[in-house]
Amino acid sequence: MSCPPCPHCQSEFVYQDQSLFICPECAHEWNPSEAEAEDTVTVKDAHGTLLAEGDKVTMIKDLKVKGSSLVLKVGTKAVIKRLVDSKDHQLDCKVDGVGDMMVTAHFVKKA
Repeated sequence: MSCPPCPHCQSEFVYQDQSLFICPECAHEWNPSEAEAEDTVTVKDAHGTLLAEGDKVTMIKDLKVKGSSLVLKVGTKAVIKRLVDSKDHQLDCKVDGVGDMMVTAHFVKKA
């Protein structure tokens, strides 16, 4: 069985000790099942529904686009391309009629 590289230093000299993987170069120890759970990003829409990549959402509020005179009207549809763990914008979307842009999850609902 091959061990994965260290998530901190990318060392290939990782070994397994019971359920933990240990890196001898940076002394990082991790449980692979817990590491997978930490990597997932959970984002909820305005109504508390969990969102995933590929979901279709609609705007629930008129949103001004920063640096432009464009306004995204209520009901504008978008498709989520990627979920981002960010303070300001959590959704990387393709918005109908506009193109790619980042949107805050609090201003959309799952369609």
